[in-house]
Order: sequence, then structure tokens, then C-alpha cells
Amino acid sequence: MNRRVKVVCLLVMLMVGCHISLAQNLIPAPKEINYLSDKKVRLKSVEKRVVPTDGLPTEQYTLRVKNGKAVIIAQSKQAECWGVATLRQITDKSGCVPEVEITDYPSFPIRGFMHDTGRNFREVALLKQDIDLLSAYKLNVFHWHLTDNPAWRIECKAYPQLNDAKYHIIGRDEGRFYSYDEIRDVIAYARERGVMIIPEIDMPGHSQYFNRTFGFEMATEEGMKVLEKCLKEFFTEIPKEDCPYIHIGSDEVKVADPEEFMRFCEKLVRDAERTPIAWDPGLPPSDGTYGQIWYASIGDVLDDEAYPRKYIDSYMGYLNNSCPLINTSRYFLHKACNTDKATDTARGGILCLWNDVNVDDPNKLLPHNGMPEGLLAFAECFWVGGEGYGLKSEMMIPAPESAGHRDLVEFEKRLAYHRDNMLTDYDVRWVANASQPWRVTLPAVAGTPVEQMKWTKAWGGVIDLHALCRDNGIKPNGKMDAWLKTEIYVERDTVIKAMVGFESPSRANRISSGIGEQGCWEGGGRLIVNGVDIYPAEEWREPAKYKYLYNTWHKPANEEPYTDEQLFWMREPALVPLKAGWNSVMLYAPRLFNINNWVAAFIPVRVDDKGALHEAEGVKFR
Repeated sequence: MNRRVKVVCLLVMLMVGCHISLAQNLIPAPKEINYLSDKKVRLKSVEKRVVPTDGLPTEQYTLRVKNGKAVIIAQSKQAECWGVATLRQITDKSGCVPEVEITDYPSFPIRGFMHDTGRNFREVALLKQDIDLLSAYKLNVFHWHLTDNPAWRIECKAYPQLNDAKYHIIGRDEGRFYSYDEIRDVIAYARERGVMIIPEIDMPGHSQYFNRTFGFEMATEEGMKVLEKCLKEFFTEIPKEDCPYIHIGSDEVKVADPEEFMRFCEKLVRDAERTPIAWDPGLPPSDGTYGQIWYASIGDVLDDEAYPRKYIDSYMGYLNNSCPLINTSRYFLHKACNTDKATDTARGGILCLWNDVNVDDPNKLLPHNGMPEGLLAFAECFWVGGEGYGLKSEMMIPAPESAGHRDLVEFEKRLAYHRDNMLTDYDVRWVANASQPWRVTLPAVAGTPVEQMKWTKAWGGVIDLHALCRDNGIKPNGKMDAWLKTEIYVERDTVIKAMVGFESPSRANRISSGIGEQGCWEGGGRLIVNGVDIYPAEEWREPAKYKYLYNTWHKPANEEPYTDEQLFWMREPALVPLKAGWNSVMLYAPRLFNINNWVAAFIPVRVDDKGALHEAEGVKFR
């Protein structure tokens, strides 16, 4: 039995004959829920008690609602926050709640979200909004990436030149940094909501600002003297009780003596009575330093028993990579830490948002990267834990007869409820799509006749064609072609709206075929309905722009912010005419150059009068 089935079956068994309540929509799903009656009652009072009990998980709580009174008994103040979060989720707009008893606790002690404010500064008010969201879904860590190539974002009294705009990358919020008072304020705000801050000072990687400021690198004798003063100042200003963990980065860099530099950084952290965390792969850490695993191929073969130290799973959790609609499904289906629950080494996971590309509108950052919907799926995965689904590929949705598919569809229903009721302040560009069936050609050399191609089955509104190649032993090499086909039913002649796309650019760089020619889809893609080509709903504002067939890190192109029309999930949906009955839908998705984010997408949607997306009504697939 997999992790989701245990929870879902429990809900189904307990709800037979009972009033359908908001408790069935909880995210993350609770470990135990018992309905005390078949009615909802108006909430009159809330009693909260912290009563530590030996032998129970630190974050365990029990919520009991009866006769209009809610009682939360928690193992800790943090667990109390989770009980309050659950109570809010099961309270409807009229102030009524079901009479239930819920006992819950997480499967992993570290469940977090990382935001890179070194590359793109984020105001304290927005950070607090992010923390509110983490707390609402029982994520207990905010990993605060405070330094990166553009700037050092921490107030520095010893070397104020680190905060000087002239040493920062032009256009990257020059001169913006967080004062120590602001950092302490964010820490206190998070603590009240059950969230711990893990600051990251990346050393010596991602530190071009340092070289510009001082004229030498971090991993030199002079550089380490500067770092020592900076870190000791930080540890003096921010006590260990506030930040017991310090992330020292260490990835994507080569230095003359990596062991010496890592021992230097680790000693500074440990002398300040903190626990160091470092990226893996990265410079070699010593025993006692947590590894935060970020490289995907490590995750494919991760052996919890063989890994030499405590670790945090981030190897598939990059919001800025791949398509958000794929990410939401894959985070749900992921087997956290490749084990069913925390062990001495497997400590949990952190979802990361690395917007390497310049961001000009912070309000676009979350919808461009599929947050919060991806965050909720990640929260579910690492709270619930479980045996997983034994998937060949987390980029592909499993077949409808599988447990993974069934549980994903159930989660989509809960996520749609939260989108429409709990996340109305966010621009969520996700709709349920796991059950859309496709026949897909296994990608072949460009120009191969369709009748000579082999067909396979796939599911979901977005098909990752690169993953399809990998799963079928095909090595993408040069230009390739792929076709997809399905059928869609409507009761009467109509015009529906649909998200359509043929590329999902990574927000980490600008490698992309760019916006399509005027009147055409990007990347040479085609949408054919009942034998007729369907074109974009609106004229492109910037046709044929942003074509970069190479990685753009540290190049001028990375300073060009993404706009909505470059990301198919942000664009105005296509208008698709359908006739009464079954309609043929075909997608042609060519691979024009060496790109991993090669996708084909067709998702019917309904757009309400506020512009929010919902599942299309009155359509079905076969």
C-alpha cells in the first residue's frame, strides 16, 4: 500500500454516511481523522494548550471540535501553529466547522522553501507573505539565500562597501540589502508562525560581488580574513537561538585547496555553536555538516543507508526548472528522500526558487514559477511521507489504473479547492489535468513521416517530450519531431479556451527558441483541431524575440526579464472551436535545438470574470 492510499482510504471509510466536510480537503492530508458527528457547527471558542508528552513527535498536535468549541493540544508551540492552520482550513466562510478529531504529525522534521534574494531582492513585506504561506501549509523552514553574484544582501558594519551599489550588478536592485533589524524582525515573525530561518551565505561560490568589492577572491588568505569578520559580526547580531543552522553554500566553484576552505567555514560556524549545511555536489564537507542535495542524477540513485551524513532533499525541487504544471504533479508523486519517513540521515526536503534571470516585477515571480501550487504539492509530499509509487519517471504521469494516478487525481481535487478558496490572493496558473489521455509518437529524427513513427500512451495536460525520450531509451540528438493526438467531447457547437504551448523555458537562464513569429506558435509548434490549424488568440507584442539557443548565465541576455507571453501558462488562452460530439485534437512539437524543456501542452480552461483560471466545464477526453 502506498502513502496516499492509506490516507485516502481512511478518509473514505470515515466519511461513509457522514456530512461531507472541509476536512476532506486538507493539505497536507492528516495522519488520523475521526468524524464525531455528521454536522457542521458554528465555531464559538478556541482553546490552545502546549502539553509535551514523552515519546510523541515534537510537531504532533490533536485538534478536537465539538459543540462549537475547538481544543488544540500540541507537543510544542510549533505544533500549536499546525493545529491552528488545520482549524483555519476546515472553517468555512460562515465560521462553521465539522465536528472532528484530528491527530497529525509530519513524517520529516525539515520541510522548507528557499528563496534566492541575492539575485533578485525581495521586500520584507513580501518575505512575510511567503512565510505566512509556509505556515499555513505546515512548512517549518524558510531557507533565506542572502548572497549571490549580484550582491551581498546583509548589512555589513565591518565592511560597508559590501553594501555599496557600485559593486553590485547594474539592474539587480543595486544597494538593496537587509539591515540586522530587518533580519531579526523576519526571524521573529517566522518563529511566531512555526517557521525557522536558515540563512545562507554562499562561500566561495556565487560571489562575484566579493571579487568586485575587494579585488581578490574569498578562498584566498585575504578573502578568508574578510569572511571571518563578516561571519563573526553576523553571529554576534543574530544569536544561535534565532538561527541554529547556517548554510555555507560551497557549490559550483573550484578553489586551490577546497578542504582547507571548507574546514575554515565549518569551524567558524561551529565555534558560533551552529550546525553547518552545504550543497551537494559542492566542496567536500566534514562529518556533522548537513548535505543539501541539488543535483538530479544523485536523486535517481540516492541510497539513504549509504549516504554518509544527514541530508536534505532538494534534487527535484526547483520551481524555476521545467513547467509549473508538470512540477506540481511531480512534487506530489516524488518519494521524499527516497524513503518512507525520516531516518538518522534523511531529514526532509527544501523546495527552491532560483530566478537567475532578472526579475522586474516581483508580483510576477510566483506565477511565473508555479508557486504556491508547487509548494502545496511539496508540503503534502514531505508531511505525509510514505512508500512512494515506484515511478520510472517523475516527469511523466502514471497510467490511470495505477495507485499513483488515482491519488494524484484525488490531490488535484483538493488543490483546486485551495486554489478557489484559500489562495485567492495569488495568481495561480494551474488547473487539474492529470487525466488527459494522449497518443504520442516516440520522438524521431526531424522529417520522419508520421506513419513510420511508433506511438505510445501518455497522460496529462503537458507532456515532457524530453522525459518521454529518456524513458524509452531515445537520446535526443539534433532536430526531432513529435506528434500528439487525443479526442475531446462537447455537447454542442462551442468555442473553448485552452492553454497551448510548445516550450517551457527555465527561469534560470534564457535558453529558448523565443516568442513565435507573428500568428504562429513558438518553436514551430502546431495545434490542429478537426484537421484545421488553430493559431494564438492574440497578436504577439514582441514576435520572434528572445531567441537564445545557448545558456545565458553571466551574459547580457540574463538581464532581460521574462514577460508573460514567453510562458504559455501566463498567456491569454487560445480560442478553440469545437463541434458537438467528439473532436480530434493534434499537436505537432518539433525540437529545433538542444533543449531539455521540450514540451507540448493543451489544457482546456475556464476563465472567470476576475481572470482566474478554473477547470473547463462540459468537456471530456478519450
